[in-house]
Amino acid sequence: MVQLTVNGQTHNIEAEPDTPLLWVLREQVGLTGTKFGCGIAICGACTVHIDGVATRSCVMPLSAIEPTQKIVTIEGLSPDGSHPVQKAWLALEVPQCGYCQTGMIMAVASLLETNPKPSDDDVNAEITNICRCGTYNRVRAAIHMAADGKAG
Repeated sequence: MVQLTVNGQTHNIEAEPDTPLLWVLREQVGLTGTKFGCGIAICGACTVHIDGVATRSCVMPLSAIEPTQKIVTIEGLSPDGSHPVQKAWLALEVPQCGYCQTGMIMAVASLLETNPKPSDDDVNAEITNICRCGTYNRVRAAIHMAADGKAG
């Protein structure tokens, strides 16, 4: 049995040590906002925060997570959608299909925690999530809107 703290709540999990965190979150904790995209940590649809760091959960084995670590999913970022990144996403209608967007939002929220005023080069280096719909221009605009405090 492994103990995880997800969105401020403790969960006792029965799973194999090599089970990816993504599947634990979706299947055992019941938080389906974190998506499966590629399974090899390239696309970023599965991004969550572990102790504030954007982490691709599809390749994070359960055994690598310490009981003291805090996991935050899109559901815990801001349950009412009031996080500045979420507000900017809505204001600029960033999502097209929306599948990748929860991971993208989590990656951006982590970036803005460590770099509140990122340059375009910073965004290029840190936000490597893939959007198959190609909403990258709106994503970049929303990142700068959130950073400037102009969202909602």
